[in-house]
Amino acid sequence: MGAEHAEVVRLLWGPHPKPARGPRPTLDLDRIAQAGIGIADSEGLAEVSMQRVAARLGVTKMALYRYVPGKAELVALMVDAAIGPYPAAKTRRGGWREQLEEWAERLLTVFRRHSWALDATVGPRIMGPAELSWLERAVSALDGTGLNGAERMDAAVLLVGHVRVITQQARAAGPADHPEAQLDAFLGDLMRAHGERFPALTAALASAAETDGQDQAWDFGLQRILDGLAALIDRRARP
Repeated sequence: MGAEHAEVVRLLWGPHPKPARGPRPTLDLDRIAQAGIGIADSEGLAEVSMQRVAARLGVTKMALYRYVPGKAELVALMVDAAIGPYPAAKTRRGGWREQLEEWAERLLTVFRRHSWALDATVGPRIMGPAELSWLERAVSALDGTGLNGAERMDAAVLLVGHVRVITQQARAAGPADHPEAQLDAFLGDLMRAHGERFPALTAALASAAETDGQDQAWDFGLQRILDGLAALIDRRARP
């Protein structure tokens, strides 16, 4: 593990010794992370900088460096604070399918609230305890299903991927409209002019127009992933 990764691990997982020298500490890692989140939520991740966060906190950039060595470490703290720990529950409701549906819907809510986290969670990286609690919850929901560890991990990854795609579509559409409605409108205009060349697509759009169209991609994709898991679990259960 490189020095940069080791520093991310220390900031995310502790211990967090207070600075030994200088003025009495006026900041903590959570306040710093929340300041960065505030900027990212309103302006995007690209606008987050050590200088902007320091100004938001009313301190100098050099003072901020006493707590966080750079932007990479700052973003790691922001991601874990924004995602937060998976909500604790005394009892688990329903079977594995219902539990994973609830898990995916909760994660979708988090990513819609902090869509910049899509850009900050790409590729191999160090994850914090809050983010890992979500993975723990998804994997543990499949306990007793007969799936092995790799299959349970893959299931969690598939669900995260679906959540990310839906969030990316919503972010690209912007606040003005539902992304599916925008896509249907664009395709509808094209099919009215060129529909004879694409009969299957024209028929599909006409059929989709007869439904409310809200969150069809979300629900369809989620249910197909869960159907695939159900089929795999069923095969595992056969003698």
